Amino acid sequence: MNKITSKEALIAAYNDSKNQLALRYVKEGNLQSAKKDILCCGGTGCHASSSNVLIDNLRNLIKEKGLENDVRVIQTGCFGFCAQGPIVKIMPDNVFYVQVQPEDAAEIVEKHVIGKELVERLLYVEPMLKERIHDYAKMSFYAKQQRIALRNCGLINPEDISEYIAAKGYQALAKCLFEMKPMEVVQEVLNSGLCGRGGAGFPTGLKWKIAAGVQADEKYIVCNADEGDPGAFMDRSIMEGDPNSIIEAMAIGAYAIGAQRGLVYIRAEYPLAVSRLQIAIDEARECGLLGNNIMGSNFSFDIDIKLGAGAFVCGEETALIHSMEGMRGEPTTKPPFPANVGGGYWGCSTNVNNVETYASVPVIILNGAKWYAKIGNWQPELDENGNFKKTISGNAGTKVFALAGQINNVGLVEVPMGTTLREIIYDIGGGISGGREFKAVQTGGPSGGCITKENLDTPIDYGNLGKIGSMMGSGGMIVLSDKDCMPAMAKFYLGFTKDESCGKCTPCRIGTRRMLEMLEKICDGEGDEKMLVELEKLANTIKDTALCGLGQTAPNPILSTLRYFKDEYIAHVRDKKCPSGTCQKLYRLVITDACIGCTKCKRNCPVGAITGELKQKHTIDSSKCIKCGACMDGCPKKAIIKE
Repeated sequence: MNKITSKEALIAAYNDSKNQLALRYVKEGNLQSAKKDILCCGGTGCHASSSNVLIDNLRNLIKEKGLENDVRVIQTGCFGFCAQGPIVKIMPDNVFYVQVQPEDAAEIVEKHVIGKELVERLLYVEPMLKERIHDYAKMSFYAKQQRIALRNCGLINPEDISEYIAAKGYQALAKCLFEMKPMEVVQEVLNSGLCGRGGAGFPTGLKWKIAAGVQADEKYIVCNADEGDPGAFMDRSIMEGDPNSIIEAMAIGAYAIGAQRGLVYIRAEYPLAVSRLQIAIDEARECGLLGNNIMGSNFSFDIDIKLGAGAFVCGEETALIHSMEGMRGEPTTKPPFPANVGGGYWGCSTNVNNVETYASVPVIILNGAKWYAKIGNWQPELDENGNFKKTISGNAGTKVFALAGQINNVGLVEVPMGTTLREIIYDIGGGISGGREFKAVQTGGPSGGCITKENLDTPIDYGNLGKIGSMMGSGGMIVLSDKDCMPAMAKFYLGFTKDESCGKCTPCRIGTRRMLEMLEKICDGEGDEKMLVELEKLANTIKDTALCGLGQTAPNPILSTLRYFKDEYIAHVRDKKCPSGTCQKLYRLVITDACIGCTKCKRNCPVGAITGELKQKHTIDSSKCIKCGACMDGCPKKAIIKE
């Protein structure tokens, strides 16, 4: 692509690129169309399921059949429906194939591309309707979503800047540079109601306003891409599927606050995201969308990538800044805040937002603050000029959640603020896997808390989740069923936060270790009721005294499970039983009278703990049994139970 030296040149590039992508924006498919775009998921999850091999197979077959001029195979970012990957979408036919394997490439080319017929067996089966659906917009997983941050993921090639430009990319930046003053940009973001999506929920426009008001010779704008919550992959998917949206948004933020340098702090554990982000930065420089005098304006801005080692604490902005400076990632007390001189990167005024926050900025600028503010359940108080004054209740816009755990439709979902948990879990998520009973949902990762079925109709926003003892966090949402043990779940998360503590403050360094020791004893049947009192007291103390958000929120899984599932803790310490049969030291495996003596369990046992003759009931020696579950998995009569 030629260098873009003006706003007019950007519009010309948009028109040229849009014509190339016309097939992808057809809503009603035409299976008979000669030209086609085959979009294949190229996210990390689908790569792990050999989607890269599938893509190679499709390209080779298209070449063999001499169809290169009519059919393009495009590697995109994540479609979000991870439970059904690898995914292939064919446009303009608007056909969505799921769980596609490399060996399916030949049938797709022969039957669909050449034969103009649907490959029925690869279509998604809607569980409620029990019928195959080819249009993804009609699938329950997508029907209630409103994709803003994820708007381009799955639709464009993330390694080709012309495709981002065809999706109105960089037009928001041009609008800022040529039609808006920096403080007008700040006010627009403030009026939109956009809050930080990294967990704290602080108004983004207010954060920019503070940074813009600081008088400093040098300022930095930073993207926090250090996504560390277990089970969370929202930011990674945006960077893998739409990296230019982050670059554009950082440039807009830099213009608004008066910065000329940008830094993306990303964990090295995200190699695909790092690679695609670097490609996008290089292409933006080549096109003149990063560097000196962008689009012929007086604004100059460039971005560098800083790799992190994957420390959870570096999600906290002061710890992140120290890590970027080459020091140990430890938080510091505030003030000074990063926006203040002396508090940011190398002492310079610095603004930090996370990936998902930035991803929403370009659309807000293009569509206007009022458009975004109407999405969600936000109720603001405005001044006499109609500008934001304070939030009365709710939040504006959408939120991306990584839906995982005991749920049928695992994947990324983006819904308006105010959507209920019930809608996400049952309407979008397809309900609990295996037909089991819903028990709780853990939101906010290791910093969050459990939400029970009594609160399933709670509208999701920062305030409402806080009222019921949980938090939004970055957007992890782990669904738990009746087979999950709540003390064990709290132990898992606490083990994570204990390992991730930077060790700077005593409450977190020592307190998390002591809480984990107590939980281990409880789950092993070695605790007592007095220990539960001590555990709750210690958790509240750490919550009030730890230095940073990691330590302050580490007790949340304990406090919320004690609040809602105290009976399970009592069963562990008083009855020495694990109601869900999860804690190994609190149950034994027993063979019931349903046993037919097939000997399969005996043959599967790796330690010889099962004895019995053919066609006679078998028995398990508990002193030898290691509770691996191999016998249960192989029993045709389900005659082995936990007792």
